Amino acid sequence: MCDLVLRLNHFNFSFTCNNNNLILNNSLFLRIESHSSTRNTHICKGRKLNDSGSGTGADVIIVGAGVAGSALAYTLAKDGRCVHVIEKDLRVPNRINGELLQPGGYIKLKELGLEDCLEQIDAQEVLGYILYKDRENIKLPYPLETYHADVAGRSFHNGRFIQRLREKTKALPCVQMNEGTVTSLLWKDNKTVIGVQYKSKDGKEQKAYAPLTIVCDGCFSKLRRSLCHPKVEVPSCFVGLILENCQLPFENHGHVILANPSPILFYRISSTEVRCLVDIPGQKVPPIGNGKMANFLKTMVAPQPLASTINTLAGALYIVFSASSDQASNELREACFDYLSLGTIFSSGPMALLSGLNPQPLSLVLHFFAVAIYGVGRLLFPFPSFRCTWIGARLILCAFGIIFPIIRDEGVRQMFFPATVPEFYRSPSARIRIEIVSNY
Repeated sequence: MCDLVLRLNHFNFSFTCNNNNLILNNSLFLRIESHSSTRNTHICKGRKLNDSGSGTGADVIIVGAGVAGSALAYTLAKDGRCVHVIEKDLRVPNRINGELLQPGGYIKLKELGLEDCLEQIDAQEVLGYILYKDRENIKLPYPLETYHADVAGRSFHNGRFIQRLREKTKALPCVQMNEGTVTSLLWKDNKTVIGVQYKSKDGKEQKAYAPLTIVCDGCFSKLRRSLCHPKVEVPSCFVGLILENCQLPFENHGHVILANPSPILFYRISSTEVRCLVDIPGQKVPPIGNGKMANFLKTMVAPQPLASTINTLAGALYIVFSASSDQASNELREACFDYLSLGTIFSSGPMALLSGLNPQPLSLVLHFFAVAIYGVGRLLFPFPSFRCTWIGARLILCAFGIIFPIIRDEGVRQMFFPATVPEFYRSPSARIRIEIVSNY
């Protein structure tokens, strides 16, 4: 047996632990440490699984070879454990999510020894954001003054980054990476997960066993539903375009347009390509085949001012920045823009949140209510009126309606009284001690 301690940055990393099964979402904020034990430990010293990838040779099975799965497999294998990774599609992914790595993520990437995965993929340095509203713009740099010169955000083609992570992980002698679709978890006495059943690339049904199974195949994982019941909400859909040989007004910055009805984002993903993301509220987008999508982009999006990306850790900002017919919501939107325009701590504080350099939920709440109070002050200064007072009251109610669900999801104790939370659940660094034992 051996002890395994995982440190998870809770603010950008959720997890569910059930017996010998650990479910992770896609995130890079991950640190793994091994601790010696007085018991006999089983260490993989260069051995590999058999060619089929089946059997009982692995210490850990990881389902999914995305950012989280690949980084986790690499770190466990470097620690001497034999890891079996099963990924449904090992081709280069073609997707629009996960294209901007915040500075906090880059720091964690260096801690894992994976920073060279950003090389040879034409990754672009990102130093902050430009926020556009009407004909005005404000510059929001990352607060990087106290960090090493190489610390900054990075934007890139997601698929290229994923492939570099996979290549570096597969190169380790303790890693076996197979292409296959995991169809179910294998249970012992309906209590303990002892492995997985999967269909290999050639269509054969196989089983793989290990003392620990980790599922990190995204928020829409079917396996996750066998252990927990996550609530997945889809408030909007992104339509992604690639603009070739275009110049952004401010290079090395993401550009965010506070457009109507929701933000439009631009950010560079290579030296010759700019990603444009158009956010369309709701779960349906205009169809492409009949020309409605093209018409929507030409008539609704193109006439609005140019801008680019925001990769925020706070879902509240999406609601604030979306246009609304409600006057109180629009006042909150105006207040947020003006608040960030004040500079100093009023912009550096929120930017530290957005960049992952300050992953503290309480800081988000404090800044959010500061924006709300600032908005009420704007309405009441210099002479309050009944109408402005009424709008101010509704603005406060609107702010509560946005932030309370976040407080509920994070947990009141974790956000406001973290010292009273047991260490197992503590944020941002939760410690989990897992004993790896044989269950078959």
